[in-house]
Amino acid sequence: MQRNKGMAVLSYFGLLILIPVFIARNDPFVRYHINQGLVLFLVDILAGIVGSILSFILGDIGGFLSGALGIVIFVLFIIGIINAVKGEMKPLPLIGGIEILK
Repeated sequence: MQRNKGMAVLSYFGLLILIPVFIARNDPFVRYHINQGLVLFLVDILAGIVGSILSFILGDIGGFLSGALGIVIFVLFIIGIINAVKGEMKPLPLIGGIEILK
């Protein structure tokens, strides 16, 4: 279980998600966190694009909104890691219901 927790934690570190995908994707616990990490990674990319557009259009206000969005994503990242370390399969707030991997 300890190794699986490590693989689950790696699922939240962007492209490092490939390590658990290739090594432990058949473990239901790791697969759950791979899905959560993948959703978070995609939301982070989308937030970066939207944040850049907002900053360009709205200037300082857009920059503030972009920064606030970045903080929310960072908090979700921390929650995901804490859940993985605790051995829990709890969905992330706001985005945890999105399922990419079956």
